[in-house]
Amino acid sequence: MNKFDHLKAVEELQTFRMTNERNSERVTILGARIIKDNYTSKLGDQIWPFYEQIAVAALDVQDFTLADFCIDKLKERFTEKSLRFRRLLGMRFEAQGQLDEAQEVYDTILQEDDTNMVNKKTKTKQKSILIKYLARNKEQDMIDALTKYLDTYYDDHEAWLELCDAYLSKHMYDQAAYCCEEIILLQPSNHICYLKYAEILYTLNHLPLAFKHYCKVLELCTDNVRALYGLQLCASKLLTSTEVNHVSDLHALATERLLQVYKKEPAESMKQLIQEYLSQ
Repeated sequence: MNKFDHLKAVEELQTFRMTNERNSERVTILGARIIKDNYTSKLGDQIWPFYEQIAVAALDVQDFTLADFCIDKLKERFTEKSLRFRRLLGMRFEAQGQLDEAQEVYDTILQEDDTNMVNKKTKTKQKSILIKYLARNKEQDMIDALTKYLDTYYDDHEAWLELCDAYLSKHMYDQAAYCCEEIILLQPSNHICYLKYAEILYTLNHLPLAFKHYCKVLELCTDNVRALYGLQLCASKLLTSTEVNHVSDLHALATERLLQVYKKEPAESMKQLIQEYLSQ
């Protein structure tokens, strides 16, 4: 078993912060391990952005124990008068479904610092999310709210993702694809964005473009199973096409890599099912 490289993990987390990439699952895994091994004592002044980053990621994945640990650490350093700290509290309320409490926190932040663009952006985005909650059966209201918000805050990739999911819920795939294009411009190194876009393109039967973006996912995240499946399915439909180069080779490669991945799967029935499907 490879030894966990704490320094490399810290550098990876710093890169996520610099690129504004919110890879929450990965961030949570790395952060939890660094905390568990007490490596935080070596972070110096970087400990505070580290705790904030891990708290946000943990809230995203619903790991409230880890989130509360980080928030409590930040509370020891910053008072509840800190707008940035209170923003975290609002996010925690929101993640726990306490939306009235979250709205109250965001309202007080905006009232106290109405000129602060970061907090104003947070408030506006959170309002859009709350509109989604309040209008459960009014998807168009949610779409209108998010669209209006993005007219002002174009660079908010999370709001684009919300809008994309809203369009998908209404089977508006062309509009959802457009949202993904905007997300990719903002998050060019996030393989999840490319994967979502590729799957939408596959649904729209834009197979050559879907094929290209499944390849991009695998360039960024080797052996991503969903991307391998997507690549294999696209390639199987493009084998007789002259639009895409190397289709046959990539079809064979995707099939081979899927078989290799599932060789590690302990459930024999699952391996057999996958092998039978891929051999057809």
